[in-house]
Amino acid sequence: MQAAGQADHPSSRSPGTRTLLVPVAVGGAAAITIGVYGSLHTPTGVGVSLAGFSSPVTVKVWLASASGMLALVQLASALVMYGRVPGLTAPRWTAGLHRWSGRAAFLLAVPVAVHCLYALGASYQDPRTLLHSLAGCLFFGAFTTKMLILRAPAAPGWALPLAGGLVFVTLAGLWLTASLWFFITVGPQI
Repeated sequence: MQAAGQADHPSSRSPGTRTLLVPVAVGGAAAITIGVYGSLHTPTGVGVSLAGFSSPVTVKVWLASASGMLALVQLASALVMYGRVPGLTAPRWTAGLHRWSGRAAFLLAVPVAVHCLYALGASYQDPRTLLHSLAGCLFFGAFTTKMLILRAPAAPGWALPLAGGLVFVTLAGLWLTASLWFFITVGPQI
């Protein structure tokens, strides 16, 4: 029994909560590593280019937009799977849709991140690029954490939805601070 006013000692927490220490630490290390690399790396100005696009920046904008659309599929399928849509029972294929849309969203986000880190580097010169750079680091840290929580069967039930929500919110922030900004300032060109 705990004395009144005595704080919980870390060793007294549930084993499920302790299983989150490694995923959160590894995700945090991933976020910090990306941030440090982005800050120390001298931008090359050379980005990912694909045939049919007018520039590497448009490739980045449209790949990020496709990734964002797939993230909406992730959100919708997660809400259905967790029973958060009243009157709707998850069809058997919902879990597969959720997994594959997540994989595709991540695969589309990787060349965007490579372009951002390699060609542009981290930027903290104005609020938009500061938020974008920080959201990029946090996205990959949260994604790493989420993937590790998936393999931690003793993790508390709230951990995976929380990590998934953080992945979604940071990806939305990335899209808002780059792709939407591009569409508003430059226009929706290909």
